[in-house]
Amino acid sequence: MDPRISFVTLAVRDLDASRAFYVTGLGWTPELDVPGEVVMIRVGERLVLSLWDETGFEAEIGPIRRGDGVPPVALAHNVATREEVDAVLAEARALGAEVSGPQEREWGGYTGYLADPDGVRWEIAWNPGEIGQLVLP
Repeated sequence: MDPRISFVTLAVRDLDASRAFYVTGLGWTPELDVPGEVVMIRVGERLVLSLWDETGFEAEIGPIRRGDGVPPVALAHNVATREEVDAVLAEARALGAEVSGPQEREWGGYTGYLADPDGVRWEIAWNPGEIGQLVLP
């Protein structure tokens, strides 16, 4: 198997709230939108973010484990400047998202986090290192 991710799928409690956050709020364009089932958004050249109603997710994959705290996954959106980190976090805050940071990191970057309607954390990062530059468009 080649090292590649084609889809990132998030099981969401309220598909309408997720659509409002990602599509209406952030302005992302769905490639596929099936009300009550799934919203699929191209987020990279060959990468799709799939927001799947949790009922359908559980029917196909299995029961979702729940508990206190943050979901055990974080997604990242890297940008080219510190100012872009501030701008993205401000946009998310204006949409009502929970936002933490931004702050300087000990490894030399500048990051903050926002939470989508299901609490999934998105790291908004400026990473001046080689790995950070690798992922910029």
